[in-house]
Amino acid sequence: MPRKRRDAIRIHRSRTLIDADRALERGIPVTSVARTALDLAAIVRFRNLRRLIRRSEELRAFDLADFRSVLARNRGHRGAARLELALAIYEPPRLTRSELEREFLRLAEQRGLPQAVTAFNVAGYELDVYWPELRFAVELDVYATHGAHEPFEEDRLRDEELKLAGVELTRVTGRRLEREPRQVIERVARLLDQRREQLGRGGWAGG
Repeated sequence: MPRKRRDAIRIHRSRTLIDADRALERGIPVTSVARTALDLAAIVRFRNLRRLIRRSEELRAFDLADFRSVLARNRGHRGAARLELALAIYEPPRLTRSELEREFLRLAEQRGLPQAVTAFNVAGYELDVYWPELRFAVELDVYATHGAHEPFEEDRLRDEELKLAGVELTRVTGRRLEREPRQVIERVARLLDQRREQLGRGGWAGG
């Protein structure tokens, strides 16, 4: 008996699947998270692709090595370029934290920003880059995909404590500083000007 056509279901076949691309979910054969993302990258909107990857991270099903492996084996796939672009934020920066700090300070000096201090302690927290007279800090984040929620919560609590202490803070990731250094420094310069105007208009005036 011929099968009834179901317009809502699209059947895809591939000869490039290996065991690592396959999984079982409640006894149902499915493709791995990385392989599914690759196939969807060819047909969904980019923001939805980013959302899918972010959701896999929240569910602790994200493994960058799996995504790299899938991409390495499927360079000709229609979704490969878009998936690689979506994964760029998860790639570790080439700079260490100390190198990142030196690069930021070099760019800030080149731009003519006021001299900042490093490793300054406020409210029990050490700040990466800090302008004491403006009580403004830049936190340099070296992103690591670890699937743990505790550091995320700790960072938010830290930000709140600093804000209560009168410190305005912005975060700059290593990947972003590498990708668009000029734009990052220009935005920091604008934030510093904004902070200076805020304090000049009678903003936070604590000691």
